[in-house]
Amino acid sequence: MFSTKVFIGFIAVATALAALAQEPGFIWDKLETSTELKWTDCYTQPLQCARFQVPLNYSDPEGRSASIAMIRFPSPLAGTEQYMGPVLLNPGGPGSSGVDLLAEAGAVFSQILGPNFDIVSFDPRGVAFSTPRASFFPTEAQRQFFVSSSFDDVNATSDGVARMWARAQILGALVTRQDQKDHLIEHLNTENTARDMLRMVEAHGQEKLQYWGFSYGTVLGATFASLFPDRVGRLILDGVVDSENYYAARWSDTLDTDKTLQTFFDSCFEAGPDLCPFYESSAQAIARKLDELTRTIALRPIPVITNTSYGLVDYARLRVTIFNSLYAPYVYFPPLAQGLADLVRGNGTALYQMLDTPLFDCNCGTPVPLPTITDAIFAIRCTDGQEVRDTVDDAEDYVRQLLRLSQWGELLAIARVSCAAWPRQQNKHFRGPLVGNTSHPILWIGNTADPVTPIASAHKMARGYPGSVVLTQDSPGHTTLAAPSICTVQHIQSYLLNGTLPAEGVVCPVTGPIFSASQPSNDTTRGLAGRQEADQDIIRALERLRQSFKLRPLF
Repeated sequence: MFSTKVFIGFIAVATALAALAQEPGFIWDKLETSTELKWTDCYTQPLQCARFQVPLNYSDPEGRSASIAMIRFPSPLAGTEQYMGPVLLNPGGPGSSGVDLLAEAGAVFSQILGPNFDIVSFDPRGVAFSTPRASFFPTEAQRQFFVSSSFDDVNATSDGVARMWARAQILGALVTRQDQKDHLIEHLNTENTARDMLRMVEAHGQEKLQYWGFSYGTVLGATFASLFPDRVGRLILDGVVDSENYYAARWSDTLDTDKTLQTFFDSCFEAGPDLCPFYESSAQAIARKLDELTRTIALRPIPVITNTSYGLVDYARLRVTIFNSLYAPYVYFPPLAQGLADLVRGNGTALYQMLDTPLFDCNCGTPVPLPTITDAIFAIRCTDGQEVRDTVDDAEDYVRQLLRLSQWGELLAIARVSCAAWPRQQNKHFRGPLVGNTSHPILWIGNTADPVTPIASAHKMARGYPGSVVLTQDSPGHTTLAAPSICTVQHIQSYLLNGTLPAEGVVCPVTGPIFSASQPSNDTTRGLAGRQEADQDIIRALERLRQSFKLRPLF
């Protein structure tokens, strides 16, 4: 049986971060767009925002322009000899909001990276608060209707892949119709965003890029390094996507998703029944228990009513909840274990609430609100990739290929299938080669059990950039943000401050187990005993950053 609801933002670290509404009293549209960085206080002190003008089409730099929403946590050392310029962050996606990332966690990133740097992020062109936006629907109500009808229960039956493919034809037609009006889609690509970043660097009065990119952000970083190898200052690429695979629209990396799930079984067993409610007599027994529960739920869904919504814990919701939990095991494995244990007893509330979102309330006739993240995910991903014109038979063969790689392969199929009717691009943009003799070597980082960006991708990508080093973090989860490691942070700090790379083959441990006696979500004490005060501060900062993660289904 193919999975039903499908997670479409599967290489975004920020899809797990809490999205922020526009703050009362701060409206992005009222900021002046300028080719200079005119910072204005926004959100909470000391955050500052700006709207930065770039060409929409770099082949016509005097033509239409785009307005890039930028945000920074300023360095307290600006104007001193200790100031070392901006570090740009990209949270992934494609299509995730860097403004949301920094508004939520700017102070934490500043604490992790140190006071020498401005911490800067942005919404890439087409995304969230940047304009023009990727938007294929005249109202939010129509968008919500399409999303709920398109990706709810699409693969529960034998014709599920065919339904997914057919709805991709509708999506392509909607995009084509909208693009005939605004002629925008071809300009929403990673090459242009890399060029935007170069302009941001120059607007800061800097020559070279300092950057930390997560997940899809590693595609953006690798693209920048290929286009502008002599403008690389420091590049940290964390949770590495195989960029060649991405640009080819294959989405067929050898996945470690099953390996990540195995860490749930292993850590639950090691924790014991007092700490893991889903415990059984062996890791294998826990795995069998989950298989049995999944079969039961597929036949007999559990109804749930919460204070904000209602629905079913069915095969689809169970599978997607488990899959999403693999992104941040330290945050979500403990509540997942409780939710599964409750589900065995017929109570689906805890598991349902892990993905619970308020029901959509239509304010019909009003303009589409910001941000329109779902549209941007499709816009960038499908525009970036090689043209996909798969038939239904091709799509079904593709899903079968992914399933041979992982039991979770069908959850990733929509990344390609959704692009099957994307409008043809008139102009070519960068899709490789992904190589470059950079002015400073790149630091690539991967986890030993990342569910969607396996460590093998980091090693593959590093071979194209002489002098690169791959740092391994010995943990499950997506990107280094998923688990606490003083070792990893120290290597990142050393690389940014003085350019020092770790030795080849370094594997960083993490602090503390996934299941612990002090498990509540506000716990900041794990792994602190016997550590230096500076290390304790970093562990607390990493804990706060992980607690920013919120599971949000993007179907």
